[in-house]
Amino acid sequence: MAGIVVVFDFDKTIIEIDSDNWVVDELGITDLFDKLLPTMPWNSLMDRMMKELHARGKTKEEIKEVLRRAPIHERIIPAIKKAHALGCDLRIVSDANVFFIETILNHLGIKDCFSEINTNPSYFDEEGSLRISPYIDFHSSPHGCSLCPPNMCKGMIIERIQASLTNEGRKRMIYLGDGSGDFCSSLKLKEGDFMMPRKNFPIWDLICENRALLRAEIHEWTDGEELEHVLLKLIDKIDIELIEEKKNNSNNSESSVQVDFKFATIPLAPNPQRSSLVCNSYS
Repeated sequence: MAGIVVVFDFDKTIIEIDSDNWVVDELGITDLFDKLLPTMPWNSLMDRMMKELHARGKTKEEIKEVLRRAPIHERIIPAIKKAHALGCDLRIVSDANVFFIETILNHLGIKDCFSEINTNPSYFDEEGSLRISPYIDFHSSPHGCSLCPPNMCKGMIIERIQASLTNEGRKRMIYLGDGSGDFCSSLKLKEGDFMMPRKNFPIWDLICENRALLRAEIHEWTDGEELEHVLLKLIDKIDIELIEEKKNNSNNSESSVQVDFKFATIPLAPNPQRSSLVCNSYS
C-alpha cells in the first residue's frame, strides 16, 4: 500500500489518555497545574510543570515509568502493526512532545512503524530537567491560524506532508484524531482522502457542525477495536481503488482513435471517478 499515508494523533487516539495530564496527575502536581492554567499557554505551562517536577526531585526515570503505564486499548498496537505491514506510510501529528511520545512508542515496540513524528520538541537540560518547547515559536513566527493553539497548527503540518508527496505519484491520506486541534487538519484533506474522527469527542462535534466544509469521506470510530476495523477496511478500499485507477489509466493510454494517416492518433480522455462526501462507519 505504498500509495497510502496514515496520520495519527497521539493522545486519546493511540493512547487512551492525554499524556500531559497523565504525567501531571500521576506525579502529584495537579493543583499547581490547575492554578497556573489560566495564566499561560498549555505548552508553556507543561514546560513550567517539568521544571517543577525537577525541583521536587522527580527524575527522568520516574517520568518514563509513569509514561510506560499510560493506558492503551488492546487493539491499537495490532492495528498499527497491520497497517505498517501492509506498506502504509504511518506518521504522527501531536501536540504532546517528543520525549513523551517516543518513550511510550518504544515501550510498546511500535516506534519503528512510524516514518515521522511531528510534535513539540523536548530535551533534558544540564540540570536534568525536561524542557518542552513549542513546535512553532509563536512569539517570533506566529502561524496565524485561529483554529489552532499558538504553538502548533496541525493543518500546516498536513499541508507540508501533502507538498512533500507531490513527486511520489497519487497518494491517499487517512487521518485519525479526537481533539479540536485535529479539525484544522480535517479541512486540509482532499477529495479521495478519509477522516476518522473519534465519535463523541471534540473533533466529532466540530465535524458534525461543519460537515459541508470537509472534502474527505468521514468514518467515525469509538474505541480501539472499531479503529482497527475501520482503518483496515479503508486501507483495503483504497488499495482496490488504486489498482482500478492504475488499470484504467493503462487501458486509456493504450486506446486511441485512428482518424487519418495524415493526422496523429487522438488518445481517449480518461474518465476519473470522483468520490462523494459521506459520513458513515463500517460495521
